[in-house]
Amino acid sequence: MKKALKIALFSVLGLVVVAGVLVWMEFGSLIKGAMSCEKLDEGMYYMEYAGDDGFDELMKRGGCANINVQANYITDFLSKGYFKTAEIDCPLKPVGCSTLTVSTPDGGVMMARNFDFPYGTAMILHTTPDNGYESITTFSTDFFGFGENYKPEGFQNQFMALASLFMALDGINEKGLAIAVLDAGDKVVTKQDTPKPDLTTTSAVQYLLKNAANVKEALELLRGIDMNSDPGSAYHFSMADASGRSVVVEYVDNKIVVTESPALANHYLCEQKLNVGLKEGDDRYDRLCQRFDQTHGVMNEKQLTEAIAAVSQPQREGFLGTAWTMVMDLTHPSVTYYSRRHFDKPFHFELGW
Repeated sequence: MKKALKIALFSVLGLVVVAGVLVWMEFGSLIKGAMSCEKLDEGMYYMEYAGDDGFDELMKRGGCANINVQANYITDFLSKGYFKTAEIDCPLKPVGCSTLTVSTPDGGVMMARNFDFPYGTAMILHTTPDNGYESITTFSTDFFGFGENYKPEGFQNQFMALASLFMALDGINEKGLAIAVLDAGDKVVTKQDTPKPDLTTTSAVQYLLKNAANVKEALELLRGIDMNSDPGSAYHFSMADASGRSVVVEYVDNKIVVTESPALANHYLCEQKLNVGLKEGDDRYDRLCQRFDQTHGVMNEKQLTEAIAAVSQPQREGFLGTAWTMVMDLTHPSVTYYSRRHFDKPFHFELGW
């Protein structure tokens, strides 16, 4: 009897171990990623992910033409096909952001970025994909559509935060390519419609950082997809690379327009729609360009941080202000974050594990 019980218990244990191994083989990278999540500061979290990022399969399926197709694929990837998701709502509110790219005294290149929004919690994701470039990106957890009180705390919520593998508002990769999405200033939606794969604004950022080493390659990739500005508004991209090239990518009548510029805020820079969206009293772009001209486009990290901080937005009623600021070194790829204008509390991350 005892021997039979012992055999039975060992058999059950064996099944448990086998089941555990199978679960780990399928979900191990995701579990490790979820467990890495930590709170850095008020309004800022950080997590790491290494493994299959799911993007290659997404592109094989034709990409995603809107946030609900995107959400369904994300759920499919994170659950390995065991669950499906319902439609989600993504907030559509005016975004006031700014970027500036400069050279450094020692010949390097840096780019700084403010993300301004009525509310926001930064989710920093350090990704090392099986196939593609390592990157550090940022997304707002408030854009996930997980509910008003969602925070990436506790394993379930941390696991859900891995949705940021497919959504980014800005970031830098190991080759020194940096990208940021900004509100372009009007509500003209981009909806390209060709046989090319589809991507939304935020999924495009991840796609480019994963696959492009510089601005030239990023532009080639953008021309190879259909852009869908979802949620419905107009957005433009600020891009820079380690060579010092800095451009603005905008969409006019569903066509890409590229403008060389070291700075960007929330109005169009292309000739076709120059200054559309520029609001009276908004001098952030002019102030950044003035700083750029005063230094002949050469600043050290302290000067660049001061320049971008000078156009950061304070909190006021109904508006959080600058949710996060990032200063990126494109020559020696790394990024320093500041949460909610806490410029005395830097968080620095290097690329290259």
